[in-house]
Amino acid sequence: MPSRPVMPTLKTRERLSEVRYEIRGELARRARELEAQGHKLIKLNIGNPGAFGFRAPAHLQNAIVGDIDHTDPYTHQQGLPAAREAVAAAYARRGMPDAVADRVFIGNGVSELIDLSLRALLNPGDEVLVPSPDYPLWSAATILNDGRPVYYRCDPDNDFLPDPSEIETLVSSRTRAIVLINPNNPTGATYPRELLQRIVAIAAKHKLLLMVDEIYDQVLYDDAKFQPVAPLAGDVPCLTFSGLSKVHRACGWRVGWSLLSGDGEVVRDFLHAMDLLSALRLCANVPGQYAVEAAVSGPDTISALCAPGGRLYETRRAVIEACEASEHLDLVAPAGALYAFPAVIGAAARGFDDHDFALELMETEGVLVVPGSSFNVPYRHHFRVTLLPEPATMREVFARIERALARRAEAVTKVVPITARSRPAAA
Repeated sequence: MPSRPVMPTLKTRERLSEVRYEIRGELARRARELEAQGHKLIKLNIGNPGAFGFRAPAHLQNAIVGDIDHTDPYTHQQGLPAAREAVAAAYARRGMPDAVADRVFIGNGVSELIDLSLRALLNPGDEVLVPSPDYPLWSAATILNDGRPVYYRCDPDNDFLPDPSEIETLVSSRTRAIVLINPNNPTGATYPRELLQRIVAIAAKHKLLLMVDEIYDQVLYDDAKFQPVAPLAGDVPCLTFSGLSKVHRACGWRVGWSLLSGDGEVVRDFLHAMDLLSALRLCANVPGQYAVEAAVSGPDTISALCAPGGRLYETRRAVIEACEASEHLDLVAPAGALYAFPAVIGAAARGFDDHDFALELMETEGVLVVPGSSFNVPYRHHFRVTLLPEPATMREVFARIERALARRAEAVTKVVPITARSRPAAA
């Protein structure tokens, strides 16, 4: 019987080698292996409220149940008309210009809309200015749509806020857009109005699209304020993203939206491109869209969780207090969003590699965190945790992190340098 020919390895797209998404990557795969072996892990790698016992508000659930009989057909490629009208009205109340339903696109989460919008915008070799650290989907989507992410620093010494002067120096003839993530993932920074005004001015001067990820817009702590960008942008094209996943704790429903503001003539072709790409995916998940109007028009269910005594606030307090008490950790306290981004300092930081530490922490202490370098930063001494666990769980997590860092610090301080006495004698 003749042997079958050996098939060559199925080749994949070359640019995938440039894409990193460690939030669900190698470490998460190792976590599944450990769990299959019977190990119990505390997994802090994903901002997934439902996995930590949060539920979408009842009025959102009821809205879907009440309209489930209407969810079988496809809907308009941009989204349910009533949902788009509700989103437009909500943003008009915030002062967004051009907040009309025809400029609203509903997607299978913000993730899909980021991909669609970059596909509509970029030609091969075009550049997008992206914060460092960033939410790595922005870098990945830029790369996979044949663009090039160019990073502007959000320095921890500046409370993770960007420097507009540096942003402007990075603008080139190929630059098409500036990405802003506010409140920021992974750092929790919130951007003041004056800073945003300066970045809007750069976009106006260089005719760039502002792409503004505001998915955490109502997740704020202490006296932090949220300033939407679109009202400051006016006629400058601005694409604002948000959805049900975080504020409304409904990640699995996969409902996000984007709104395009700015001068009608300037954005006309981009609107048409977004409409075409939306049509090619037929439509977004229909049942979840029936919750949109209830979400943007209903009661505030997030503020109490972020206020003193609320679960998110108290878990954040546990992280802050643990870092303050540690000789191995430093933290810029998050002002918003669902994450903290501590830095390892002191003796424990000598020779520190964030990926190696994350693997060691998981295998020795049963805690999964995300290495800071996964967020496209040039340094390797940070890690990210989500603030979604109960406060007591987070205190236990940081006790385990402290043990792991103490072992590292002890190990590096035991390294004895070569002294003159121990050197071989000269011949």
